[in-house]
Amino acid sequence: MAITKDDIIKALEEMKLTELNDLVKAIEDHFGVVAAAAVAAPAAGGAAAAPTEVNVMLTNPGGNKVSVIKIVKEITGLGLMDAKKLVDGELPVAIKENVKVEEAEEIKKQLMEAGASVDLK
Repeated sequence: MAITKDDIIKALEEMKLTELNDLVKAIEDHFGVVAAAAVAAPAAGGAAAAPTEVNVMLTNPGGNKVSVIKIVKEITGLGLMDAKKLVDGELPVAIKENVKVEEAEEIKKQLMEAGASVDLK
């Protein structure tokens, strides 16, 4: 009777973390390899892979602060006073962190239409 991938996966699911660690070491020793986490290699020319999540940074609220504050209030879910403090505070400031690039671009567009300066980092 041959052991299937499903049998191996089921056995691994039932192991404790220390048992899994011992298994990895035994496999490394037996096959003469080193188990390492996959690391994305930079693209040709040394360019890094495009990020999937970014921070939306307000760098300047512009001349129409009231509109910018209203948009920040909508985007963040903050109250009006907290949104005002965020916009009036020390810049640059993160309006939203770790958002998908598509969502960040939409937020940036909204803020720029209101006259703000925005960076995605």
